[in-house]
Amino acid sequence: MTKLNVVTPKRFTIDEYHQLIEIGFLKEGDRIELVRGELIEMVAKGTPHTVCGSILCRQLDRLLGDRAVIRGQDPITLPNQSEPEPDAVIARGRDEDYLAHHPYPEDIFLVVEISDSTLTYDQTTKLEVYAEAGISHYWIVNLNASQLECYTQPYQNAQGKFDYLSKQIYLPNESVAIPGFQDSLLDLRRIFPSNHFQ
Repeated sequence: MTKLNVVTPKRFTIDEYHQLIEIGFLKEGDRIELVRGELIEMVAKGTPHTVCGSILCRQLDRLLGDRAVIRGQDPITLPNQSEPEPDAVIARGRDEDYLAHHPYPEDIFLVVEISDSTLTYDQTTKLEVYAEAGISHYWIVNLNASQLECYTQPYQNAQGKFDYLSKQIYLPNESVAIPGFQDSLLDLRRIFPSNHFQ
């Protein structure tokens, strides 16, 4: 009986991923992110996604000013061999604090993904990666349902799967407190314009 060869994907460490960027194998415009050691090609964004991301980052910047670092589609470094590029991140400190490294989980107040075509991926794979890394607040701006999904309290269940204990839904006519800045309310009408991008 012949033995079958099993094909296994090559997984990269964060250091190897950075080396691929340094030698020019991966370029800035490639739209690749590292998720659990695998190079994942990011889906091209449509105009609703792009407009929502732009509005969201502007609103967060306006609300928080110099009290935090607002990053849009920039990498964060997670211990599970992941370096995703969320649509928005609120991190502590100042921009200059991240010259030597991207924000780590302990630096992060909030991670936001804006989802339409990537909704299932953001609600499963990305959610698990962020929960495993101990990201305490993960939001999905669900453009398909015009709602904000707020996940808190990461945990690992008995089967070893990572998830969040709490999920709360906010509608476009509501406001939500920004994690770490309870005095700052984000008006979701600004994020979900009245035409709902239609």
